[in-house]
Amino acid sequence: MATTTTKNRLQQMYMEQVAPKLMKEFGLKNISQVPTIEKVVVNTGVGKQLENQKLKPEIRDTVIDTFRKISGQKPVMTLAKKSVSNFKVREGAPSGFMVTIRRDRMWSFLDRLMNLAIPRIKDFRGVNDRSFDKGGSWSFGLSEQAVWPEINMASVNFSHGMNITIVFKNSDPKMSRFALAELGMPFEKPEDRKSNKK
Repeated sequence: MATTTTKNRLQQMYMEQVAPKLMKEFGLKNISQVPTIEKVVVNTGVGKQLENQKLKPEIRDTVIDTFRKISGQKPVMTLAKKSVSNFKVREGAPSGFMVTIRRDRMWSFLDRLMNLAIPRIKDFRGVNDRSFDKGGSWSFGLSEQAVWPEINMASVNFSHGMNITIVFKNSDPKMSRFALAELGMPFEKPEDRKSNKK
């Protein structure tokens, strides 16, 4: 029996609407030249929460539960690569958690991020569009997990933020920003950027 796979709404939008616009806007001759979103990496640091180089179980469990709910995957714990005496961190001590999301889960995550989580940010005026690297990958931070509808803060004993990196392949900052804006990423407007500096 043949099985049919349905593409995520956002993925279909990228293929059918955004890709042709990218080709026209940047003079791309072949569909293989169009930038693609390869993966999304979500991470958070817990180094400040250590006690005697150990992480409290309730903090560990909260972060793991948050990442599972928003990504559908269990995160991996990252360890400090070197000792930093100023922060009282030793090499090999827990430093954070991260999860790498690809394919269908990635598109679902991006859809919920743009349309559910980001609009719930307090006093939201748009996300910063200046954190692109040379390869077109973009990073930004959320100050707390409360913006995700999946998280019930009444049952959470530790509030934490997270850094989100959208990794592009075959891109640059201009093309990636154009692609994300076309998908609906609510970047801050120039006039809002000026008012935020006052």
